Amino acid sequence: MKKFVLAALIGATILTPTMAVAQERGQWRGRDGGGEARQQQREQFRAQREQFRAQREQQRAQQPQFQRPERPERPERPQFQRPERPERPQFQRPAQPQGVTPQPQQDRRDWRQDRNDDRRDWRNDRRDDRRDWNRDRRDDNRRDWNRDRDWNRDRGDNRNWNRGWRQDRRYNWGDYRNRNRNIYRLPRYYAPRGYNYGYQRFSIGLTLGSMLFSSNYWINDPFYYRLPPAYGPYRWVRYYNDALLVDIYTGQVVDVEYDIFW
Repeated sequence: MKKFVLAALIGATILTPTMAVAQERGQWRGRDGGGEARQQQREQFRAQREQFRAQREQQRAQQPQFQRPERPERPERPQFQRPERPERPQFQRPAQPQGVTPQPQQDRRDWRQDRNDDRRDWRNDRRDDRRDWNRDRRDDNRRDWNRDRDWNRDRGDNRNWNRGWRQDRRYNWGDYRNRNRNIYRLPRYYAPRGYNYGYQRFSIGLTLGSMLFSSNYWINDPFYYRLPPAYGPYRWVRYYNDALLVDIYTGQVVDVEYDIFW
């Protein structure tokens, strides 16, 4: 019994390698058959491509070839010939009459004399301008001195401002403005340089900056607008369309008339 089992095992071991070899051979044969099919496909593709190229060349040969037309010859340009210039007439100095001799030195003396006369006139005019300027300067200084003198005289007037002037008919500026509207139509008001606050409604008792009541804004003839005359340290000042009575020593607003001007 043991011998029979050993004989069966030995036979199985002998048959196993032979079956594996047979299977491997079958696989390689399948691989070789697939390679031949691919080679045939490649050859067919090459034949089709060659056939397509031959057809395309045949079509090109049948198409008419384009020929560029020849350019016409350019006509010759006419040669430009510059016209000849006419001869210039020769200038001949007019003959000098007999018995007359030129006097160049006399002409030079006259020219120098005229030049000297012009210089004298210019210097005289300049001296006259200086005299006029000095005279105007003295007159302005005298006026300013007289004005300062009057201002110092008013400074000694310490009377308080009387607001009862509105009861006087002479100063009823409202009725007077209705009959004379153009008098109160003043040019545009320009605030002093550095004042960027615009219009503000100032009331009695407020203190203003000196730039707002400088002499450029004084109302020199208050009665022309039917306002009472200012005395002492007081001055009527225009502020936009208002008339302010200001103490020019302290800057305090003493009296106000709103919207008196247009």
